[in-house]
Amino acid sequence: MSMDKSYIPEYPDELRQLAPEALTEIAKALRATIIETLSKGEGHLGSSLGTVELTLALHYVFSTPNDILIWDVGHQAYSHKLLTGRKNTFDSLRQFNGISGFPNRAESVFDAFGTGHAGTSISAALGMALSRQAQNSNQHHIAVVGDASIVTGMAFEALNHLGTTTANVLVILNDNTMGIDPSVGALKSYFESVKNDIPSTPNFFKSLNLDYSGPIDGHNIPKLLKALSNQKEKKGPRVLHIVTKKGKGLPPAENQQVTYHAPGKFDPLTGKLNPPEQIEKIKYQEVFGKTLLELIKKNPKIMAITPAMPTGSGLVECIEQYPDRCFDVGIAEQHAVSLAAGMATTDRLPFCIIYSTFLQRAYDQIIHDVALQNLPVVFCIDRAGLVGHDGPTHHGVFDIAFLRGIPNLQIIAPRNARELQNTLYTIQKGISSPVALRFPRGYSELESVNHSYELLSWGKGWQLKEGTKLAVISVGNTAENVALALENGVDTEEIAHYDLRFIKPLDTILLHSIFKFYKGIICVEEGIIKGGAGSAILEFAAENGYTIPIELIGIPDQFIHHGNYNILTSELGLDPKGLSKKIDQFRNKILG
Repeated sequence: MSMDKSYIPEYPDELRQLAPEALTEIAKALRATIIETLSKGEGHLGSSLGTVELTLALHYVFSTPNDILIWDVGHQAYSHKLLTGRKNTFDSLRQFNGISGFPNRAESVFDAFGTGHAGTSISAALGMALSRQAQNSNQHHIAVVGDASIVTGMAFEALNHLGTTTANVLVILNDNTMGIDPSVGALKSYFESVKNDIPSTPNFFKSLNLDYSGPIDGHNIPKLLKALSNQKEKKGPRVLHIVTKKGKGLPPAENQQVTYHAPGKFDPLTGKLNPPEQIEKIKYQEVFGKTLLELIKKNPKIMAITPAMPTGSGLVECIEQYPDRCFDVGIAEQHAVSLAAGMATTDRLPFCIIYSTFLQRAYDQIIHDVALQNLPVVFCIDRAGLVGHDGPTHHGVFDIAFLRGIPNLQIIAPRNARELQNTLYTIQKGISSPVALRFPRGYSELESVNHSYELLSWGKGWQLKEGTKLAVISVGNTAENVALALENGVDTEEIAHYDLRFIKPLDTILLHSIFKFYKGIICVEEGIIKGGAGSAILEFAAENGYTIPIELIGIPDQFIHHGNYNILTSELGLDPKGLSKKIDQFRNKILG
């Protein structure tokens, strides 16, 4: 059949009707569509450009969705979305009410498993395969493990189990030497030796009783079709090692793989990044990274650890300048926390820098290895709160609730970047118990990083605005929107504003004075209401016999979808306009 160069099949059944030679042109169309779409907005560019040929070959050879295909991590899957009924909605990718940037079971039957984070696919595929083994199913279960997700603890655990079974699971190791930042660790060195055909290299996978093939060129469609066709004839646990290049097909993305992991807007023809918006403020992550670097220079006890997020968390300079004290441990959150615990036993002060949504993966280590032993580890919780387009797998809205019940652990939420700096400075002066320090994604109020610091009054909240009848208590960065809401609300001279600062322990002296003076209290947080900071205030009221009305404003008991941050806060009533309305309603209810 004659085929337009921009032709992309609607579904895999349509793809399989074509001659193999047609896949080359479809690969060009897929790559062009991804580049064109992502040039207009945020998205994970490099990873999906690297899997175009692999995606085509998988859907061409295997009978998806009957054969199960799981992408790990999920931002490799943009070509997959285009080929599975979503090409006409692809321009809504990661937008409010649009399609997700990750595989989503609720979105398509072709999305067999949701994979926003790394290292889960082999376990999930094995679970499906073992369940179907009893039914004598001939389904293939394929886990595409890329962007360094093979190094996660779960992946190792799953491979260890997989090798003891006869389950029909094919693990495709998409080896592109990259996560968001370059891969690290001994396994990376091993894969390099395999790719370079170094003699007598022992085979890691065969030692686990897994049939191993490769490595092969992951951009060569004929080789991929042949290799996958061979795999289709096999049964049992097996590994196919393919080599791809992150950013393939867009030279700047190939050459600057960290920058083009999620580059923002760019010219789709040249790949040149659009000039940054003229924003005079700097990001929280830059404030954090530069402040920590300054403190590391002056305090020899400080160590820093990140699980594969040096760029995202502003730690590149720290690692470059102090490689013996700052460590990227790869996608290994549990290891990162216990590593920090080990450091803390040696009279060091470890800062474990980790996204809120990734910290969830190390919950047991926080309790058993850090808090139970009351070790002075500093959890620097980046991306605390809503994060926008990455959606429900990445919103950092649970950390207050899941940390608050852990003994010995203190939790602090600075209201702005200057307070963040002062908190870091105060902490490094010496702590005897674990501390969780949470701060949001995005731009701060600062135009530059100031390296003069002030000691905080530890454990103390702060009054930001006087008022006569009602009190609003804000948590962390919600202080700014509360302040804006009060500027434009009704009768706001009656409403005081307090910065809670310390979620645990609470500033009980301040709270007693608030409860005794005011007729009603509102607590505002960018975290889940159930179990959050507002719940702590309710507990304080109950324990002390206070009965004045308390209103909790935050994230409701549901997962929040993806979309622009401002749209999401507006939908939730956490923007200044929504907060003003809620505060006025509470005022009218209490004061009439």
